[in-house]
Amino acid sequence: MLDHADEPSKKILISGGGRCNFTNMATAPECFLSENPHFAKSALSRYTQWDFLALVERYTIAWHEKTLGQLFCDGSARQIVALLLDECRAGTVDIKLSTTIGEISHADGLFRIGTGTATAPQLVIATGGPSIPKMGATGKAYAIAKQFGVDVVTPRPALVPFTLGPEEQLFRDISGVSCPAVAAVGDVSFPEAVLFTHKCLSGPAILQVSSYWTPGQTISLRLVEEATAKLRDAKRRMPRAHLKAALAELLPNRLAEALATRIGITTELRNVADVTLDAAAESLTHLTFQPTGTEGYAKAEVTAGGISTAALSSKTMEVCQVPGLYAIGEAVDVTGWLGGYNFQWAWSSGVAAGRAIAARCG
Repeated sequence: MLDHADEPSKKILISGGGRCNFTNMATAPECFLSENPHFAKSALSRYTQWDFLALVERYTIAWHEKTLGQLFCDGSARQIVALLLDECRAGTVDIKLSTTIGEISHADGLFRIGTGTATAPQLVIATGGPSIPKMGATGKAYAIAKQFGVDVVTPRPALVPFTLGPEEQLFRDISGVSCPAVAAVGDVSFPEAVLFTHKCLSGPAILQVSSYWTPGQTISLRLVEEATAKLRDAKRRMPRAHLKAALAELLPNRLAEALATRIGITTELRNVADVTLDAAAESLTHLTFQPTGTEGYAKAEVTAGGISTAALSSKTMEVCQVPGLYAIGEAVDVTGWLGGYNFQWAWSSGVAAGRAIAARCG
C-alpha cells in the first residue's frame, strides 16, 4: 500500500469528532448518490454494516449509536485505524508512507509505479477525492483514471456548508444558533439540525441537501410544524404579545428575533389579521435561501462524482477495459449520506475488490 502521507488514515482520525462514525445501521442503496443508482447494491449487499460491526466487536472496540443509526467508537477513531492496521499485518500488507506516487505504466500484464517503487499485476485506486486538502487529499484518482481512458463524472464538494450573500446578513448575525429543521432542495428533504454561522448555513440537514444542490437552486427550511395553528393559538393566548414572543416559544430566542425582524409585523398580535399571521407562518414552514455557493473542498466532508461506475464491474470494482485495475471508495462516483454511509461504502467496495483479487491470485 503506497501513501504519500506520513501517517495512515488521517481522515479517519478526524472523523466523527475524533470518534469515527464508522458505519450506519440504516445503510441501504437508496442512501447513496451516483449516476447509476443501482451500482452500489452488489458491494453493499455482500459486505454489510453488520459485517463491519462484527469486525469492530471482534476487536472489542466499544461503540454507541447516536441519532439516525450512526455508530461511533466510545473511545477514539484511533481504534478503527489500529483495527485496519492489524488486519493489514494479518494479510502481510507492506505499507509505504511518505511515498511519492510517480508515473504509472502498464505493460505485459504489470502495473509499474515510478522507478522501482512498486510492480504488480493488480492496482487498486483507493486515494479518495480532493475533499479536505489540508489532510493531503488530492484528485490523483481522476488523473490515474483518465490516463487509462476511464471516464470521470465531474467531481464536486458534497456534505458541505452553503455560503450566504449580503442580503442574508440578518441570519449571518445570529452565528452559532442551531435548531431542528427540515431542509429541502427540489424534491429531496432531510430532517435534522441547521446551524447558522457568520458566513454560511451549515448543520447536518444542510450538509445532507448540499449533495443534491446545483448552483442557482433555492434551499428551503421548515422550522416549525403546523406553524399556522401555533401562531393563531399564540394570538388567542397572549393577544398583547408581539410576534417575537410567539416565535420565541417555538425557536431559539436569537432566531426568533431575526425572523420577527424579517417578517416585519410590529403590532400586538391581537391587532394582526389572521391572513397576515398566516403569511408569517409561511416563513416558518418555507424559509428560503439562495446560496451564493458552498465552502468548497476545504470544508466538504466528501467528494461527489468521481470515476464513472459505467467503467466498473459492480461485483469486483474492476475497470472493465483494463484488467487488473480497480477503483474503490470515494474515488468512485458513489457518495453516501452524512452519518457513516461513506465509510461503509469504503469497507464494502474495498472488500469487493479484495475478494476479486484474492480469487484471481488463487
